[in-house]
Amino acid sequence: MPAVPFIACPECDLLQLETPLPPRRSACCHRCGVALYRSTRHSIDRALAFALAAVVLLVIANTLPIAGLEVRGLHTETTLWGAVQALYDQDRVAVCALVFATTLLAPAIELCTMLYMLLPLRLGYVPRHLSLAFRLAPLAHEWGLVDVFMLGVVVSLIKLGNLATVVPGIALWSFGVLILLLTAVGASFDAREFWLRAAANRAAQQNSAIASVR
Repeated sequence: MPAVPFIACPECDLLQLETPLPPRRSACCHRCGVALYRSTRHSIDRALAFALAAVVLLVIANTLPIAGLEVRGLHTETTLWGAVQALYDQDRVAVCALVFATTLLAPAIELCTMLYMLLPLRLGYVPRHLSLAFRLAPLAHEWGLVDVFMLGVVVSLIKLGNLATVVPGIALWSFGVLILLLTAVGASFDAREFWLRAAANRAAQQNSAIASVR
């Protein structure tokens, strides 16, 4: 006998039965009226597409120059990794570690865990450490401060505009689009549909295993 789907209200903890919804409709709590879930379609496909695009932009943003400076005919440019190395060479280890963790490591972990979760589900099977990746992704998102880094870079470049000619690099625009894509990944990801797809894939794997044994 299949289990009856229940859902707990995140505000008042009232346990309620899940009911099928028409497209683009929301289910609300009977007690406090807070939205419990929405009827979404293809959220996993959208989140996966945004995550793949974000990975490409993350690579571009970390390998190409952020900006170039021209002073008296001399041209210099740097990448994000070059800025991290410069901080380390200046014995600013704490700042170096903070910049590396919040602008390089945390976004990379977030996108890798999202791909680890979404790509196997899209292909029809369930990864082994799905629950761990599900907990790790929001933690990495909290530590990702790409938007704060971009704000500091833009302010610095504006101030340097009085002293030198500033040439924005491809990585600067890539970081800007990356911020939008990371936001789109979080907005497109529906945890309810995610776990329903995982349960359906797990049941299909078990059925195929039983059929192969027979």
